[in-house]
Amino acid sequence: MTLAPWRPALARALHRNRARAYCRYLQLATISTEGKPSNRTVVFRGFVKEALQVVTDSRSEKVQQIQACPWAEACWYFTVTREQFRLSGKLSLIDSNKDPDTVRLSTWKTLSDKARQQFYWPHPGQPRLDETAFEPVTGSTEYPPDSFSVLLLNAERVEHLLLRGNPQNRYIYQKSDDDWSIEKVNP
Repeated sequence: MTLAPWRPALARALHRNRARAYCRYLQLATISTEGKPSNRTVVFRGFVKEALQVVTDSRSEKVQQIQACPWAEACWYFTVTREQFRLSGKLSLIDSNKDPDTVRLSTWKTLSDKARQQFYWPHPGQPRLDETAFEPVTGSTEYPPDSFSVLLLNAERVEHLLLRGNPQNRYIYQKSDDDWSIEKVNP
């Protein structure tokens, strides 16, 4: 499989910014069930083929939003290299009922114990419970609970803005069928 032409630029940005822990954080915008934008910060967990991978609680509000409208956009800014990526496309959910190629299980195994514990917590967005509801789960956490899901953002359009230089450089990558086009545009 040939990589999308924007992937090397993103991989380079990740590598050059790797000393900053926050370089793995990006903003993900979806459309609420009321048709309004809904934005949050998520953690990049790697790629699955060409898709960006993040994890989510299947009980979270964003899951219902994605089921109603799978279109989303991610915005990612890298401070060291001063570049921004905007990735637009469709989100697909890999939950306990759907796990092609065991993506969900392999992602679960990469999480820290502290990150895994969050998926055993009470339902997100509900009234706060007593602190005992958040105590660590004892026993095996080798397999993910039903609340653990993986989100894949399959980009169809990527904008890459390099803020260094004068003038700055901006590229738009557009997918049509299985082919990508690249256009250099004004910043």
